[in-house]
Amino acid sequence: MFGGDCTVILTNENYFSTEASMEYMSVSQFKAFESCEAAALAEAKGEYKREETTSLLVGKYVDAHFEGTLDVFKAQHPDIFTKSGTLKSDYRRAEEIISRIESDPAFMDMLSGEKQVIKTGVIEGIPVKIKMDAYFPGEKIVDLKIMKDFSPIWKDGQKMPWFAAWGYDLQGAIYQEIEGNKLPFYLAAASKEPVTDIQGLHIPQEYLDERMEYFRGMLPRYVAIKRGEIEPTRCEHCDYCKSTKKFHVVDAADLYYDMED
Repeated sequence: MFGGDCTVILTNENYFSTEASMEYMSVSQFKAFESCEAAALAEAKGEYKREETTSLLVGKYVDAHFEGTLDVFKAQHPDIFTKSGTLKSDYRRAEEIISRIESDPAFMDMLSGEKQVIKTGVIEGIPVKIKMDAYFPGEKIVDLKIMKDFSPIWKDGQKMPWFAAWGYDLQGAIYQEIEGNKLPFYLAAASKEPVTDIQGLHIPQEYLDERMEYFRGMLPRYVAIKRGEIEPTRCEHCDYCKSTKKFHVVDAADLYYDMED
């Protein structure tokens, strides 16, 4: 585990398995470690599962449609249907997003590459896995995103473009590195607003290079946590930390100091 030689051969069926999560680093796992190391480790071990919110499932519904796996998605999520067997309103909204995307030839052209292509590689001696939404060998990599909207987002005390706040530049950097040919990275995005907005985005190479350096710098710590060599830091704010927190008494004055941070 954690070396250049991997025992898990990845497929669509085992890509998200516990075995694959412990053996490989991925974009989503890396971002989970950024958010809360303790929760990310528990999730990788299969000891914790993040809640699938309705908003998240709407995006997955659209993803599944364009992957060609919507029937499987529906079978795995019977709760998206009403008792009468019709789609709940949130998922009818997903169908509207799909229709909006399919009505735009340029958007559909961006999604016309090879679907859900899995590749693996090694970065800093660590196995890394990726799954590309639309892969155009020798030309580009495209990832489909279904967003709340395209407004800037406040994160870490600063206002950021939506793609940066959600770490999609980091995703592009890792995809590009593992694919191995420095292919341009694009986002093809649609919003969940009452009237669906659409946007294509090219991430400049300098952004990708900067995020790759950051990835290389943080990777050793996160892998050491997975190996059990370093204790993970708890954020004490996420659902995992709340559910595993031990009761203890604090001084009320500390709450005032916390408000100043």
